[in-house]
Amino acid sequence: MSTLKEKYLEEVRPALIEHFSYKNVLEAPRLEKVVINMGIGEGKDNPKLLEAAVSELSLITGQKPVITKAKRSVASFKLREGMSIGCKVTLRGERMYDFMSKLINVALPRVRDFRGISLRSFDGHGNYSLGLREQIIFPEINYDDVEKIQGMDIIIVTTAKTDEEARELLRLLGMPFKAA
Repeated sequence: MSTLKEKYLEEVRPALIEHFSYKNVLEAPRLEKVVINMGIGEGKDNPKLLEAAVSELSLITGQKPVITKAKRSVASFKLREGMSIGCKVTLRGERMYDFMSKLINVALPRVRDFRGISLRSFDGHGNYSLGLREQIIFPEINYDDVEKIQGMDIIIVTTAKTDEEARELLRLLGMPFKAA
């Protein structure tokens, strides 16, 4: 079992039950899934960039990404419906906890000029969105093998009903939020 999952079961869940005075253990919010998305704008012109992004994302997550296609044509971007424009991975279970542990303990501290993540990125339903500018903050990525520095979006989906519950869950799991 992942150390982050053990921490959730032994420390975080009891603290949440006490803090929000839940009557049932299953009312306590938990992580549901983590979705990592890389949009490759130049992927339509250079398929090699898309292949590199897929391989890097699979190295980071330990799971093969799905290639995303354009839903509609946009003439100003020279984009046609069905063109490959990115890749994404949905993590659940053990891989989700492993990725979250790596994100919290290894990757985020490696971000340049890091002072914490924003408290404003909650969506109103207990989910959190995080944007990273470089994929090279993850230890699996070799800087010399990177063709192009690429950003990614990370969406953390929880079972929390409110942003306050989700914020407390992520804070107790170790997410480094900025001091308000």
